[in-house]
Amino acid sequence: QVQLVESGGGLAQPGGSLRLSCTASGSILSINAMGWYRQAPGKERELVASITSGGSNTKYADSVKGRFTISRDNAKNTVYLQMNSLKPKDTAVYYCTMTILTIIARYHMDYWGKGTLVTVSS
Repeated sequence: QVQLVESGGGLAQPGGSLRLSCTASGSILSINAMGWYRQAPGKERELVASITSGGSNTKYADSVKGRFTISRDNAKNTVYLQMNSLKPKDTAVYYCTMTILTIIARYHMDYWGKGTLVTVSS
């Protein structure tokens, strides 16, 4: 099976930075898109950023453009989210997702991590 494990969450001050990482492990043949979502208390889960398999195309929510950067290391099956100029409204649980083809599957499927909490507060 496949596991996605996030790390890097925690407490940051407004204006500060955090870097999230998410690594996939298991019987993986290939990974297409990777992305980060977040869910704040009482709100729906929303897309933060996504990146295509080659890394050439990225997409960001308007609320994080210019502050967050998504990147990936295909050799390590890892996606990153560099978060700068953090604001209190960025407080949420952040989830990574990847579209993965495993050795027992016939097509790519979406997998999710369990989430990592990011709190932005002074």
